[in-house]
Amino acid sequence: MATTHNLGFPRIGAKRELKFALEKYWKSESSREELKATAANLRERHWKDQARLDYVPVGDFAFYDQVLDMSFTLGNLPERVRDFHGDTLDNTFRVARGRSAASAEEHAACCGGVAAGEMTKWFDTNYHYIVPEFDANTQFKLDISRLIEQVAQARAVGVNVKPVIIGPVTYLWLGKAKDESDKLELLPRILPVYAALLDHFAAQGVDWVQIDEPALVTELDPKWQAAFVAAYDVLSARRVRLLLATYFGQLQGNLPLACKLPVDGLHIDAINARDEIKEIVAQLPDTSVLSVGAINGRNIWKSDLTATLDWLEPLHAQLGKRLWIAPSCSLLHVPVDLDSEVKFDAQIKSWLAFALQKLDELDVLARALNHGRESVKDALAANAAAIESRRQSPRVNNPAVKASLAELDASLGQRNNSYEDRAKKQAAILGLPAFPTTTIGSFPQTSAIRHARSQFKAGELDAAGYKSAMEQEISRAVKEQEALGLDVLVHGEAERNDMVEYFGEQLDGYAFSQFGWVQSYGSRCVKPPILFGDISRPKAMTVEWTKYAASQTSKPMKGMLTGPVTILNWSFVRDDQPRSVSCYQLALAIREEVLDLEKAGVRVIQIDEAALREGLPLRRAQWEEYLRWAVESFRITANGVQDETQIHTHMCYSEFNDIIASIADMDADVITIETSRSDMELLDAFDDFSYPNQIGPGVYDIHSPNIPSEEHIVNLMKKAAERIPAERLWVNPDCGLKTRQWEEVIPALKNMVAAAQTLRQSA
Repeated sequence: MATTHNLGFPRIGAKRELKFALEKYWKSESSREELKATAANLRERHWKDQARLDYVPVGDFAFYDQVLDMSFTLGNLPERVRDFHGDTLDNTFRVARGRSAASAEEHAACCGGVAAGEMTKWFDTNYHYIVPEFDANTQFKLDISRLIEQVAQARAVGVNVKPVIIGPVTYLWLGKAKDESDKLELLPRILPVYAALLDHFAAQGVDWVQIDEPALVTELDPKWQAAFVAAYDVLSARRVRLLLATYFGQLQGNLPLACKLPVDGLHIDAINARDEIKEIVAQLPDTSVLSVGAINGRNIWKSDLTATLDWLEPLHAQLGKRLWIAPSCSLLHVPVDLDSEVKFDAQIKSWLAFALQKLDELDVLARALNHGRESVKDALAANAAAIESRRQSPRVNNPAVKASLAELDASLGQRNNSYEDRAKKQAAILGLPAFPTTTIGSFPQTSAIRHARSQFKAGELDAAGYKSAMEQEISRAVKEQEALGLDVLVHGEAERNDMVEYFGEQLDGYAFSQFGWVQSYGSRCVKPPILFGDISRPKAMTVEWTKYAASQTSKPMKGMLTGPVTILNWSFVRDDQPRSVSCYQLALAIREEVLDLEKAGVRVIQIDEAALREGLPLRRAQWEEYLRWAVESFRITANGVQDETQIHTHMCYSEFNDIIASIADMDADVITIETSRSDMELLDAFDDFSYPNQIGPGVYDIHSPNIPSEEHIVNLMKKAAERIPAERLWVNPDCGLKTRQWEEVIPALKNMVAAAQTLRQSA
């Protein structure tokens, strides 16, 4: 009999209950007990939703981030939070966001908050994790209280528990040494803590533990491969069975290593690595379980169950009870429940599966394997009809878009002249001072904005009333920026719900859910649009809002757009054609918007590519091809303008040092990047690479409520000036300000402008 299990479940709740509970707690509008009660209720509900599985994940729930939770389980706390009052929950939030709830800070040693932990992308997803911090003196001390509590709660619910932890080698691989030490030298210190953790599970009567080692799908040098051998040799003396989980890619050169590790089972992502299954079966010990991730855990399209059974059935016949089936990875990356979507287009809805529906698919596969296809013939027939409906739909395939794509020419991606020539013309038109100041685009989404948007969607406010409400908010944003003394203004994006969803709603080929929320980090949730068909732009999307904002000021006004690569990477993308094709379609659509902005007199246009690095394949051998079409797509979007139009782009929370040459190839006049949490470490790339254009290293960490001082910003900019000529530096936050409050934004930007003035005086 094939065994079913899951690697992880969305923790935010179908109605974002965790998000709202967190934000109430941080504002001191609810107690710690109320927050914990919400979390306990969510865990119980989610375990019951998964009760049909043979094994249910426990420990995948986190108040903020699972990697941060693992740091606390291992006792690896940054020194700056070790002496704070309050419980583990308070310290978790201090590391994650710089402070806990306001009430929790009243008795803390440092009420102003602390430096938040660095945050970056979880492999090639849009989920952000808090980077573990190490140094030569790092010690580890086990705190299993969180996991003991969750295992006990899950057992009370009546499910068969499978604790989930991040493996020791991947944990070290994910972290960052804050000094010159070698992270791998910490392996002998961390392994006894892992051994003790497994002993605690055994004492609780746990049978299987899922130990996640996704680093195995990346290119590992010999010392990291040796670390896996050493680590699992030490852990071989355990009293629980280990399922070692890999996901997001292929094992490739690490395949023999993974198969030889002394564990009791291996999980493989069969969406990405199905071609490796035959070789894994050949090399895996006869006593080991093979868990096959047969359902896509990262996208929302229905699985072709008949096609999946065609390759699973021979595997089941060969392995028998040694075969486990599961989603390819944690379902953290998809929304909770498609049944909540009562307003969704019926045909497109029939093509989709969210987390609960993926468990339904898993159940159908298991019953077909264990009892024959006849036992699920109706479910298979309905699935086959949905798959064929999508394949044949004229809503998916647009001949006119395909014809435009066939006419793509390399010249579309070329500016008229070099950056040096353009910069002179732009300087003459814009007349900006040294160290010009700007923001990344959005300003706080106030309750008034959200209320007007809600009324408009509900039909309680007509289009004219909504436009008037948004124009009032735009006018406010412009006035605040002028009062602060910013040099290049933005309209604040009051009319936009999300930087990707806003554009998708106005492009043909996209569909939208009501409740398709996915966690990005902490309480930050996004609702990725669903790219189901060929993309085209029926009409201008931003021009009127930008023109209105420009009419309110004599200062330069930036047009704000999301770039094609980011729209692609932050969408649920169709899986019936190469991603590059969809990206080129997006590039042509956004290019039309760029040219319309220029015609409207907008001389500064920002095209955000926050997710360019995120889409990079996990293996370097595949980077060149991805970067080729990703950079070309940006250039097609941006480079149809005249020399006098200044093109900006923005990237955030990505380690991009290793692709800096490709970023330079984008040929944006100005790039703004996140550097505040890394203390300008991300600028190390410029030690060896002479970046040719202008750059704005972010100096205000907008993901923390902490307000940077003028002195702090000046010091960061001086560090930047050691690598980038001062005449090419801009001063800006590291990301948009929509999630912050005006009472935080104004003093922070005031300090930023003051810092720029200080820098000009000392230049």
